[in-house]
Amino acid sequence: MSAESDGQVGFIAEQLINDLLEAGKTAGKSRGLEIVAKARECNGLELDELAVLLQATDPEVTSAMYEAALYVKNTIYGKRMVFFAPLYVSNVCANNCLYCGFRKDNKELVRRVLTPDEIRREIEILLEEGHKRVLLVAGEHPTLSGIDYIEQAIETIYDTRVGSASIRRINVNCAPLTVDEFKRLKATGIGTYQCFQETYHLGTYQKMHPSGPKKDYLYRLHAPDRAMQAGIDDIGVGALFGLTDYRFDVMGVLSHAQYLDGKFGVGPHTISVPRLEPALNAPAANTPPNAVYDDDMRRVVSCLRLAVPYTGIILTTRERPEFRTELIALGVSQVSAGSRTSPGGYYDAKAHAPEAEQFSIGDERSLSEVLCSLCKENYVPSFCTACYRSGRTGEAFMGLAKHGEIHKMCAPNALLSLKEYLVDYALEETRLEGERVIADSLSDLPEALRKKTAQLLARIEEGERDVYI
Repeated sequence: MSAESDGQVGFIAEQLINDLLEAGKTAGKSRGLEIVAKARECNGLELDELAVLLQATDPEVTSAMYEAALYVKNTIYGKRMVFFAPLYVSNVCANNCLYCGFRKDNKELVRRVLTPDEIRREIEILLEEGHKRVLLVAGEHPTLSGIDYIEQAIETIYDTRVGSASIRRINVNCAPLTVDEFKRLKATGIGTYQCFQETYHLGTYQKMHPSGPKKDYLYRLHAPDRAMQAGIDDIGVGALFGLTDYRFDVMGVLSHAQYLDGKFGVGPHTISVPRLEPALNAPAANTPPNAVYDDDMRRVVSCLRLAVPYTGIILTTRERPEFRTELIALGVSQVSAGSRTSPGGYYDAKAHAPEAEQFSIGDERSLSEVLCSLCKENYVPSFCTACYRSGRTGEAFMGLAKHGEIHKMCAPNALLSLKEYLVDYALEETRLEGERVIADSLSDLPEALRKKTAQLLARIEEGERDVYI
């Protein structure tokens, strides 16, 4: 790693971030409300503006910020909520991250690298539950879970069928790759590549990653660059909140988004907002260096929605059910459900245990339970993968999202994918709630789009599958 220069680490300007946060402390109520009003225009925020909202203490500003976050989310994406399931294929790892149960020095962890047959069994269970999108997660190991293994795993997932059902899109969260390796990953037909910096604060990063390839801050920081250079134009970024001051890392995420947008014309497709949860033999997870409380998480989610309005914000099952509902109302647009964070955890009950997991799960509800709960809150659960199949990725997607046009595709396609779930998988209560949501949402569509969507819904009733606009 090259040396830090004048508070600049790669494109992360540490000194500038610290100075802006310090200056933001003194901003008054009127300045805070002015920034919130600007954010409602759905054009995002600058770093100095974000620094003010991250530290605003006036209740009127905070309330306005929360309301604006939901407004921006609904303006860009509507009421739809995308569902996915993580699929952990390996937990072998060459790193020793102090916050992760998969760390190399955790001798009590039961290590597994799933075989193709084991991956197939996991996918069959997810398909039987109704999932259409998975996030492949692999530990970082140069031979046991390198690009050769990931290619094979992706091929197995796409080839698996339960009746006519299949996984329609795989997103990938794996170790940073070279440009040539990213080209191979793109060729497998993935959707989004995720790589979380964990923390953008260099000193904290070095402390949390004492050994292993992940120790190289800049190599990880520029993984999205290499992925985009290889042609993967949908990138997911994020921070693990609790390692350093959450305000610094939110500023780091915005810095990363601005950097990618400036260099490639495409900002992050998704931003994930995990916070530290207990994990076996992971000292930083069990005693967070900078604990992030519920009010802090509310601010993280709402500020990111206002700062990067076009991005999908992902919330995992780390959070407990009732708090997930709160955060969804502050700008979240994608959620996991029925998750297992250990290889083989869906098929093998023994694998879903602390001695095999990456971290503790806060929301143990099934996909069906989460989906029904969101329908009752008038959200539109979505399993849609239409953008990937229609070429609406990268600049094409961002052009629509930044101008508030993507919901014209998201709204009808969410209804179509929900209808498919209701017909094929739903229990009676869920089916009734889902049909109500579809009927209510149809009435909100423009007449021509409403008629087209109704025709496609009828085709699903008649047995056709995977229809989209």
